[in-house]
Amino acid sequence: MAINRRLFFASGIALAAALLVHEAVAQNAELKLGRFMPTLNTPFFTVLVKAASAEATSLGGSDAGGAQILVNNAGLVGTYASLTDVSVEDWHSVIAVNQTGVFYGMRVFIPQMLGRGGSVVNVSSIWGAVGAAGVAPYTASKGAVTQMSKNGALTYAKEKVRVNSIHPGLIATPMIAAQDPNISADVIRATPMGRIGEPGEVAAVILFLASDEASYVTGAQFMVDGGYTAQ
Repeated sequence: MAINRRLFFASGIALAAALLVHEAVAQNAELKLGRFMPTLNTPFFTVLVKAASAEATSLGGSDAGGAQILVNNAGLVGTYASLTDVSVEDWHSVIAVNQTGVFYGMRVFIPQMLGRGGSVVNVSSIWGAVGAAGVAPYTASKGAVTQMSKNGALTYAKEKVRVNSIHPGLIATPMIAAQDPNISADVIRATPMGRIGEPGEVAAVILFLASDEASYVTGAQFMVDGGYTAQ
């Protein structure tokens, strides 16, 4: 399937994934989307707060017959503080988006998938798979997303719902562009491939997991990190 990856250079992961899946469906993709074809008319959601989830519920239950693909991509670093230095307010603000947002997304949309099938892709992080100093709320929240994904996979497997997590390394998103460049340079130096990743490279894995090509894949962790976690 020919994909114009130039679309993704200036875009975040969420937009890249939406564009890539939409293009695949529009082309009746070589990568089979099978029963997910109705999602051409289903909006993509990044669930941040409970109110947004409530609105998404009515949209997700539209003419497409309910959601069959959910990508939980909401995330922020918030603070680089350690466990003993982070304020309680900063801790809760990061957890609310990174962890509770994923909870709301799964709570709202998985019931629409039960028995009829669906795919949930939760975007975690390399810091949800391996340790890092500082950045306490971010690493805690992304670790939680990893385990929530495994829990969902085991809980809903017999209901034909697959749940997987993706673990990007350093990706060229607006969030990373706003970060201290010295931090980014350190991560690149520690990455075996020696470069930053593109949103489209993460989106391609999301497309695979959303498709019937991944019909026997659930509870898995997909590293999209240039080899960082292989060390």
